[in-house]
Amino acid sequence: MSKTIPTKKASKPNINKRPVSSKKYDYLIVGSGFFGSVFARLAKDAGKKVLIIEKRNHIGGNCASYLEHGIDIHKYGAHIFHTDYDDVWQFVNKYSRFNNFVNSPIANYNGKIYNLPFNMNTLYSLFGTVTPNEVEKKLEKEKAEYSHITEPKNLEEKALTLVGKTVYETLIKGYTEKQWGRKATELPAFIISRLPFRLSYDNNYFTDRYQGIPENGYNELFKNLLKGVEIKLETDFFAEKEKYLSLANTIVFTGKIDEYFNYELGELEYRSLSLENEVIDTENYQGVAVVNYTDSKTPYTRIIEHKHFNNKAESFKLNKTVITKEYPKEYELGSEPYYVVNNDKNNALARAYRELAKKQKNIIFGGRLAEYKYYDMDDVIKSSLLVAKNELN
Repeated sequence: MSKTIPTKKASKPNINKRPVSSKKYDYLIVGSGFFGSVFARLAKDAGKKVLIIEKRNHIGGNCASYLEHGIDIHKYGAHIFHTDYDDVWQFVNKYSRFNNFVNSPIANYNGKIYNLPFNMNTLYSLFGTVTPNEVEKKLEKEKAEYSHITEPKNLEEKALTLVGKTVYETLIKGYTEKQWGRKATELPAFIISRLPFRLSYDNNYFTDRYQGIPENGYNELFKNLLKGVEIKLETDFFAEKEKYLSLANTIVFTGKIDEYFNYELGELEYRSLSLENEVIDTENYQGVAVVNYTDSKTPYTRIIEHKHFNNKAESFKLNKTVITKEYPKEYELGSEPYYVVNNDKNNALARAYRELAKKQKNIIFGGRLAEYKYYDMDDVIKSSLLVAKNELN
């Protein structure tokens, strides 16, 4: 069933309007990721004068891609498009054809391979269970050891009550501690509020109706999306903030909300990544696009092999492949903020910044960083579509 309630994840960013004045642009958009680019397209189509400024040397934000050895490389880690929103799927397909890629990652725990998400294949490898009834009995037996934990105080206790010791220690503990840079006993329980098991042998990670990768890469999608839109790359909004604020009647800001306010209430926390690319002289390195390393000793969380995203026959004829190892790390000012840290402290601070944002004149705060929310790509697009509809109509 398709999503019919648009506010499931995507919420309307803060918008405050002031009387329109005569300025060079109707909209100045800070950032060329999906929120800014979708808004720019719709504003341009509505006959508005639009300028995008982007501090990087490319468009597309963290979804950017580029070609190397004939392989489309996801510059900032794996981006697999999936959605249940009919309107979002129809929108993106105006600007790129999508292939039929299905995300079926695997987990490597000390050299042993398990299917993700947790399904009948996973549980067979762990327990030798064959039928759904056997799985349920095994899991209930494992969870029973922790039935005394009625109010889990941390992620570890919560996970043990949900899945038991075997699944937790094999597939969750090491990966999660690497991802967050904290012991599981130091992480809040709500991070892992549910761990669904699929009682089927289906290895498709997502359950959305639509799924795929742009056939010719995200770079082409963004080029088509921004056709005819004025863009200035390598342009830092904060280097001349007052100048850029004066250029347009309305600002669409997609950067860090705490940075916009010069961190006056404090710094929000993020997690970052270090991405290490390697060109390897082989046709096929790991046989799948994504392998998660769930043990605690391997320093990276996963390896991506990019050619599997498009699975083009010509790329497999080449005796070269490109892989990326992902190393989670603490965020520092100047590094790339990949993930928001949704604990009580940061959520309270983010709410305070949103209150400041509401008081701003004629500025739209939208997207992952400006709203301090974890967004899938489709939710960012859905949010931008809704904001543009309200703003432009």
